[in-house]
Parts: sequence; C-alpha cells; structure tokens
Amino acid sequence: MKEKLIIKKLREDSRNEIYTNRGINPIFQLNPKSKILIIGQAPGEKVEETGILFNDQSGENLVKWLGISEDVLHGEDFSIIPMDFYYPGKGKSGDKAPRSFIAKEYHPLLLNELKDIKLTILIG
Repeated sequence: MKEKLIIKKLREDSRNEIYTNRGINPIFQLNPKSKILIIGQAPGEKVEETGILFNDQSGENLVKWLGISEDVLHGEDFSIIPMDFYYPGKGKSGDKAPRSFIAKEYHPLLLNELKDIKLTILIG
C-alpha cells in the first residue's frame, strides 16, 4: 500500500476524525529507499503545529546524538514512524500515551514499503 493510500486510509478512519476535522495530517516520514528507520514517540504539540517530525528539543538532541544535520534526518536516508501519527493530548502527568491501534494496524502498512532498512533505532 503506497504512502498516499495509507494517508487516505488514516484520514478516513473514524478514530482520527478529531484530527481530520481540524485539518491535521498524519505525521510520519516514509522514504522507500531509506536505510535507517527511527521508531519514536508520538508527536508533540510543536510537531503537530508544523507537521515536521522532531521539530523540537528532542530533535535537536537527536541530531546531536546521531552526529548529523536536520537536513540529513529529514532526507531520503531516514524514515521516521512515530507510535501515533497525531499528538495524543495532555494527560495528568505529561502527554497522553499513543493510541495502540496505530502501531497495530498502520505500522505494518508502512513497514511493508521499506525494503532496504539496515538499521532501526527505537526512541522513547
């Protein structure tokens, strides 16, 4: 299933209706030729506002840790799949947990598009 079809499916999923109605697109970075996959936490408020993954303090820390630039992180060598494609909102002590159905139902669709991954980095 190609990226545009996955995005369409996410927009049509009634469990994402609150985001779709607000005009928020699902946030992930899929580059079929990428060699490196980052699986990370759900996006925060700032990322949701900009639609750019790791466009916050965690991203600054990540590029330092990896020894790369933001352009490289968001280039064709990397795919980034968060545990939820939308900001889950505030909870009692920090942000709410990502919704589990995203990883169960949508991660396999994205991972199926990534045939050349050599390294997976789990962040969370």
